[in-house]
Amino acid sequence: MTLILTNDDGIDAPGIQALEKAITSTALSKDDSLKIIIAAPQEHQSGCGHQVTTISPISVSRRSEFAYAIAGTPADCVRIAIAHISQEIQWVISGINAGGNLGVDAYISGTVAAVREAAMHGIPGIAISHYRQGKREYDWQRAAMWTGKIIVDLLQRPLEAGSFWNVNLPHLLPEAPEPEIIFCPACTKPLPINYRVEGNEFYYAGVYQNRDRTPGSDVDVCFGGNIAITQLRV
Repeated sequence: MTLILTNDDGIDAPGIQALEKAITSTALSKDDSLKIIIAAPQEHQSGCGHQVTTISPISVSRRSEFAYAIAGTPADCVRIAIAHISQEIQWVISGINAGGNLGVDAYISGTVAAVREAAMHGIPGIAISHYRQGKREYDWQRAAMWTGKIIVDLLQRPLEAGSFWNVNLPHLLPEAPEPEIIFCPACTKPLPINYRVEGNEFYYAGVYQNRDRTPGSDVDVCFGGNIAITQLRV
């Protein structure tokens, strides 16, 4: 099994390191056929959506035998991985993103765009993001533990062609009980629209935590302290 790991926070981000740790700490690592390839953006690309590079060159730096830093977007990384790095990719896994990608965020997120690009080529994928509440730090070790269990589960579930998984981890206090995994629909409510105006310049001032949440949707589940998993389609 060949897995491509990518993200939109950049190849040096702690989230992708936690993702690799999540996979290698599970029973999957005992499979001699398992091959993990990291093909991630060289720089931070958060919020780039499904942007691709077509009119300028994309430099690729080989960090190791299995790691590539690509000067492009997450979708670029998947395209290059499919076309030039490996012809035997079974799954693309993107994350762990520092910040939620819930509901309509999927249209903005580079994390989600990476697995959407894979799905367009018939390759299933999992996007994993970690909602952040306030300015509290992430517990990447705890996130890796949750993520490992989720990946083992999702790799065994049937997935229709053109579909992919979008996973959002909650931000819990250390003493909070373990979250429940809930499969749910994506919320369709818009993000808050609010700008601070200074002269002719507009600064986005929407508060992520104040967004509307449909009961039972991924936003509601994750904000409520549980792990939200939605199945999306191209």
